[in-house]
Amino acid sequence: MLLSTTLKGPTMSQAGTVTKIQINQGLSEPPMFKIIYLNDNTTPMEFVIETLLDSFNYNEQTAMQITQDIHESGSAVVAVLPYEIAEQKGIEVTVSARSRDYPLQIKLEPETV
Repeated sequence: MLLSTTLKGPTMSQAGTVTKIQINQGLSEPPMFKIIYLNDNTTPMEFVIETLLDSFNYNEQTAMQITQDIHESGSAVVAVLPYEIAEQKGIEVTVSARSRDYPLQIKLEPETV
């Protein structure tokens, strides 16, 4: 013979669940990285200007000035962006350079404050 029992009080579906929400106020901005173009004797200045216009949305005058800085100084910071974006931009420009057989080198460095 089977006996059935009835639960008195709240059932499992009625049991009160207390949820505590903690707000994480320790969030910080993502680390920023400098995108640095390195000068070489093969990559045309026109290509460097093109990448600055297309990938970094500089105007023509600014792109020409940055390209001149790269040429004269051997390198120049072209942008400072969060790591993931800086890495993606660096890859895009490098792939474009290699597709045209240009040895343009791009380096990422953490920005120091």
